[in-house]
Amino acid sequence: MLYYLFDYLEQHYHLTGAGLFQFITFRSAMAFVLSMVISTLFGKRIINYLRKKQIGETVRDLGLQGQLEKAGTPTMGGIIIILATLIPVFLLTKLDNIYIIILIVTTLWMGAIGFADDYLKIYKKNKDGLKGRFKVLGQVALGLFVGSMLYFHPEVQMKEELPTSQVVVSTTGVKQVFREAEKSVKTTVPFMKGNQLDYAYFVQFMGDDYQKYAWLIFIPFVILIITSVSNGANLTDGIDGLAAGTSAIIVITLGILTWISGNIIFADYLDVMYIPNSGEMTVFVSALAGALVGFLWYNTFPAQVFMGDTGSLTIGGIIAVLAIAVRKELLIPIMAGIFLAENLSVMLQVAYFKYTKKRYGAGKRIFLMSPLHHHYQKSGYHESKIVVRFWIIGIMLAVLTIVTLKVR
Repeated sequence: MLYYLFDYLEQHYHLTGAGLFQFITFRSAMAFVLSMVISTLFGKRIINYLRKKQIGETVRDLGLQGQLEKAGTPTMGGIIIILATLIPVFLLTKLDNIYIIILIVTTLWMGAIGFADDYLKIYKKNKDGLKGRFKVLGQVALGLFVGSMLYFHPEVQMKEELPTSQVVVSTTGVKQVFREAEKSVKTTVPFMKGNQLDYAYFVQFMGDDYQKYAWLIFIPFVILIITSVSNGANLTDGIDGLAAGTSAIIVITLGILTWISGNIIFADYLDVMYIPNSGEMTVFVSALAGALVGFLWYNTFPAQVFMGDTGSLTIGGIIAVLAIAVRKELLIPIMAGIFLAENLSVMLQVAYFKYTKKRYGAGKRIFLMSPLHHHYQKSGYHESKIVVRFWIIGIMLAVLTIVTLKVR
């Protein structure tokens, strides 16, 4: 809203300084600071309210050190993250931008699913929360919405770089390096020459007009990514500060990618896809990053609040949508490698246990306990050490993600 207000003041009253709101970098910095202030200052009030209403974590005894002491700690703290993200977004972004609309819907939709899950656990004393099939159904519905918007909406376009032979220099010395904006379902492939993959490639068997059937591959893939990443973030939220800190690193990395993809100069310099209007997502990303950093003030060991599924599912969904929107979804295994490791540890543990039980009559385990962070807890590591080491690995993966822009 402030963007439109200052745009009006600049155009009609030539107000000094109003033009700053035209710059994505300025609004992103403002969004980060404002969201961090909201999550730290008002977060305490929300925590006190949750404690007053006895909205505390129910802890099962899994034999983990210090686990039972967490019983009663306020949960559903994801509300802090959501509010601290959306308030700056509504104030500082272009609300008619299609990418911002998609991200707001994603935040509210996944937040509602997570809230329903936490509500059933706390108020209905249902330890399993929302049934798995309803969670998946909600994630699939969001995937259908996001995939359809990104594929069919006319404002979602990209510009491809012209071949060297077609690059022209105008009389002013400015190079024309990009084609006109057009619809495309190409995505970035790390470490590959050419660096691009067209989803339409997989439907070539459908005839000469196969391009128009690319959605048959693109939309299911979007559903798969959103479901996988949101569940990965949910599994990572097991010890104090792990999910929030890891997510903050991933989100900041995505902020760099959204800014580059939406900036024609840097997109040209780094030879990446230029996606018009996608730079606006940088403001959203900055708000989310600030909210996560502010939330960490209360979530680091010993945690005063847990984000619950309200937070973890929402964060995972947003990360997935951001990566898809800037055509970097194939970088998720690197960028969100912590989420992937947590997911795989559970899948491998369950699969191996079932296999050995069927074959030998007694189930065996690969890890002492899954997800992976619990394995290290069982090994005797303090959770603070586990969290910091996971953060370090997350930073290394973030740097590697950025490096892939040039390594081909």
